[in-house]
Amino acid sequence: MRLIRAASLALLASACASAPVAPTALGPTYEEKIALLLRLEDQRVLNDPAPIVAPPPASTGRVPAPPPPLTLVRLLGDAEPRVRRRAALAVGHVGLPEGVPLLVARLADTEPEVRQMAAFALGLVGDRRARDPLVAALGDPEPIVRGSAAEALGLIGDETAADAIAAMASPILASGALGETPGDDDAVRRDTPAAEFRLAVFALARLGAFDALARVVLDPAGQPRVRWWPVAYALQRLDDRRALPALLALAADQEAYTRAFAIKGLGALKDPSAVPVLLPHVRSSDRAVVIAAIRALGAIGDPAAASPLLDLVRSATTAPQERQEAVGALGGIGGEGVYDTLLDLLGDRSPAVRATALQALGRLGTEGFVTVLSGLDPDRHWNVRAALATVLGTLPPEVGLPRLRSMLEDSDQRVIPSVLASLAALRAPEAVEVMTKRLTADDPVVRAAAARGLGQLKPAGAEEALAGAYRRGLRDTSYVARAAALEALARYGQAAEARLVEALEDPDWAVRVRAASLLEPLGGPEDVADRIRPAPTAHPKGTYAAPRLTNPPVSTQAYIETEYGIVQIELAVLDAPLTVENFVTLARSKFFDGLPLHRVVPDFVVQGGDPRGDGEGGPGYTIRDELNERPYLRGTVGMALDWADTGGSQFFITHSPQPHLNGRYTVFGRVVSGMEIVDRLQQWDVIRRIYVWDGETLQ
Repeated sequence: MRLIRAASLALLASACASAPVAPTALGPTYEEKIALLLRLEDQRVLNDPAPIVAPPPASTGRVPAPPPPLTLVRLLGDAEPRVRRRAALAVGHVGLPEGVPLLVARLADTEPEVRQMAAFALGLVGDRRARDPLVAALGDPEPIVRGSAAEALGLIGDETAADAIAAMASPILASGALGETPGDDDAVRRDTPAAEFRLAVFALARLGAFDALARVVLDPAGQPRVRWWPVAYALQRLDDRRALPALLALAADQEAYTRAFAIKGLGALKDPSAVPVLLPHVRSSDRAVVIAAIRALGAIGDPAAASPLLDLVRSATTAPQERQEAVGALGGIGGEGVYDTLLDLLGDRSPAVRATALQALGRLGTEGFVTVLSGLDPDRHWNVRAALATVLGTLPPEVGLPRLRSMLEDSDQRVIPSVLASLAALRAPEAVEVMTKRLTADDPVVRAAAARGLGQLKPAGAEEALAGAYRRGLRDTSYVARAAALEALARYGQAAEARLVEALEDPDWAVRVRAASLLEPLGGPEDVADRIRPAPTAHPKGTYAAPRLTNPPVSTQAYIETEYGIVQIELAVLDAPLTVENFVTLARSKFFDGLPLHRVVPDFVVQGGDPRGDGEGGPGYTIRDELNERPYLRGTVGMALDWADTGGSQFFITHSPQPHLNGRYTVFGRVVSGMEIVDRLQQWDVIRRIYVWDGETLQ
């Protein structure tokens, strides 16, 4: 049967890539095509690196010509539009420049959804050669294509496309096609004028094109033409003072996300005139608005904000996340009662509050902080001690160095990276010696911090020590120490090129990707993209062809059990099959049980899945990104990354829309029940258990 299927795929491969092939009775099934797509994109190749060759017939002993290699190129010309569409996304995932002309050709496909995916995939590849074809696609008859072309231009980052995007978006608003403010459904759709407009303004924000954006969304007086949260989001991302009148107007809008994004923009501009507008919002009934207002007031630093923020900190009815944010904001404001309140909070029961209070005290001034340090015993939680080490690195050396030196012997290795970073920041006289010694530490994250410190200090002759640190890291299951050593070596320029070239064969694809990116500015070998491929994968044989991935019969559900209740997540098997497979496998092996939520940023994300608890841990391997069109809205579940293709076990849930994450981080699920529980979660709360329902079993 295996040879019959190989021959059938050979028939498919012989078809012209520029036109759909005719289906044949012996051709591969849809599921077999998807399995092939999954494997090739996971290996980050366009062509099969190991095509099946039939054995020679026993009677003649002659070796027949091998079948044509299986390629994504062939499947881009498949008879089925859904296969062509999925193949286009796979080419985007592979990310090779050779994929650009293949995807450009699909911009002329007869099916709008294929053209749309080709446009999106060109954005994933990120090659500026796609600029002109994508600008042409802004004139496609279908809004689903036009919007994706705009999004892709934003992902590519070519600022010269801004005027063309604005020219596409302006008539939508002028025609009244948006009608009233679009509803929640329009935030996920891609086939409406509202979706087209939304993607266009997001793209203009990514390009930093205020003038083009203003022509679309602002009237001659600088006021918003439409009151909708994507407009407020785009304006606040650009940090341009010309947006102040519009942001002030949008901060009074009735819709909460519109207010919250506008308030963020006011905070970024740091204009004291916004303070009277912001103060009432700290008592808003909407959490996103309150958090945004607190942060904005802290950024502006106006003393008028001290009293209302102190009231929030002292009130027993203030939500924990809002209280912690107010503590942090007070460090940028000061004023009567602030110092004493922050000092009292060093004994708070919450480690997150204690750490934030330390950071706030450090911002208030050196003299007061010296007094605090003189009477401060080591905190019982490692994260608070790490926060202290970070603060010490911002103080004058005569203040910070004595305490940092004593912290080098902390009993918890998770504290040491922060100590090393601060020693490097203060350029301690012994910093080079300390960093070199720690390159041999048992903990890979400590070794990574030491390598980063040496890279920052760049002492003469450290190249060999860093190269040794890279080789030592080959024994780790984690990539962090090896990648940090390479990053430090890259600071030595051409002298380190040979070491970086060696890393193109690293056993972890994530390190190969990092080495390739570090070689680019050094003018490394021209065939870097080929040298790092195919990507090694951790998936067992047969995974790609599993029916649960190629044609799932149900929407797999995950249930996260916390002390507050259960959060139900619908996993996106169709959009991120291998990411979901990895998550389910880890959950069923009880990997997540008992792990802390090591990162909680209110009105942004709740993040967990790290067995170390410091944001540096993982399952011992990496998985490939499966970037897709799903937007980051409230309750979206995404895969955390250090850089491209560094996913593993760390995941996050968004509190609110985060469009800057779209197309950058894999979306693999959404919360369908329990967002009120997600809102209650705090840093260091524990995942009791994650269990999965796949349509057959709950475990």
